[in-house]
Amino acid sequence: MKKLLNQKEQHIAFTREGAEEIVLAAKENDALIMNKISEKHNKNGQYFLVDLTYQYDTPKDAMEGKPKDDAPDGQMNMDEVHDGVPYTVNQDGSVTVENGDEDLPEFEDPFANAESKPNATTEKVPF
Repeated sequence: MKKLLNQKEQHIAFTREGAEEIVLAAKENDALIMNKISEKHNKNGQYFLVDLTYQYDTPKDAMEGKPKDDAPDGQMNMDEVHDGVPYTVNQDGSVTVENGDEDLPEFEDPFANAESKPNATTEKVPF
């Protein structure tokens, strides 16, 4: 089994604003732990190197099998949670689902035209 613990990236930008945009986009990832913009020069002119470092897990957590920020097996994490289906509880205790059938396709019973076969209790078996 292999597991990514950390990752280093290096990007190039030709303006300071371009380098800052790269860092701003990288900050959307919660795993970002370091960013650095270095101004460089060569015979062709000026450019900016952007160094980014991400840390996804530690060796200890990976070996212990504890996933970082992950829900237990069978449990939804917060990204998968939704508001659910709107419903109303009537005074007699029955429940009405609002707009419940609008998104459902028409149901076709696959057994509607099937012939029934005799089962063991009705079938006559000669002895």
